[in-house]
Amino acid sequence: MLVGSETSDDAGVYRLRSDLAVVNTVDFFTPIVDDPYEFGRIAAANALSDVYAMGARPLTVLNIVAFPSGEMATAVVRSMLEGGAERAAAAGAAVVGGHTVSDPELKYGMAVTGTVHPDRIVRNGGAKKGDHLVLTKPLGTGIVATGIKKREATAHEEAEVIDSMAALNSEAGGLLHAMRARACTDVTGFGLTGHSVEMAAASDGVRLEFDAGSLPLLPGTARLAEAGLVTGGSRHNRDFLGRKLHLSRDLEPSLAEAVIDPQTSGGLLVSLPREKAGAYVEALHKRGLRPSLVGRVVARTPRSPVLVSVE
Repeated sequence: MLVGSETSDDAGVYRLRSDLAVVNTVDFFTPIVDDPYEFGRIAAANALSDVYAMGARPLTVLNIVAFPSGEMATAVVRSMLEGGAERAAAAGAAVVGGHTVSDPELKYGMAVTGTVHPDRIVRNGGAKKGDHLVLTKPLGTGIVATGIKKREATAHEEAEVIDSMAALNSEAGGLLHAMRARACTDVTGFGLTGHSVEMAAASDGVRLEFDAGSLPLLPGTARLAEAGLVTGGSRHNRDFLGRKLHLSRDLEPSLAEAVIDPQTSGGLLVSLPREKAGAYVEALHKRGLRPSLVGRVVARTPRSPVLVSVE
């Protein structure tokens, strides 16, 4: 076992031989959008992201489905699975089966198996003082999804958040080794700051410092957050972070919500050597993505509990 659960990494890694290791992860959740096909695409992209965050390539997936048998139209489940299959195919992974259970509430996700060379594993620890931080997708999926559920999001805002969540992190993950990434994690349920705390804690003597003005938001995020359309998960994240997170007094309240907002199929947060960060951003821009240089890695202050700050 090369990577287990000790440092809250995105996936487990088991070495088979000197040049080959397998990567395993699983993720599933309840619908975040109304359209079953789009929900399937989002759930699949979310599960696949954990493999990309390790610098690995997905090979096979197993569907995990829970639904109210006899009460839900089979067309809904079929459409959801078709959406998941579309994203798996886009990732070059084969759907080899799965498992269903009868449940009052619809749930869907995937167990994903990938491969990586043992020398090319990228973990969530390893960030070093002087590194720059890149975020490969904008923030706000939880806030905008709440706006969709409350019928407060516009059609444009809904389309943008669906496109973002369904987008694979394949390009961003595929460049990690070439750009000498020191640490990486995908930004999901613990939000940007929660996963950043995990990265800082797993690294040696550092904290992460974000530039508030550089953090990208999905359309509608600020407006909906100001209207109070935030998730229950954000309150749990705030409690989890406690004194490990420092937010500037001048920070806009909507941005303060966005950095703790639970993300679904968010982007990768990558710590790279300063001389490689710009090249990484430029390479992803050329591939049609929207990465942002969002901060830096600095020395951790002795005796201070702060692991992440947003200034």
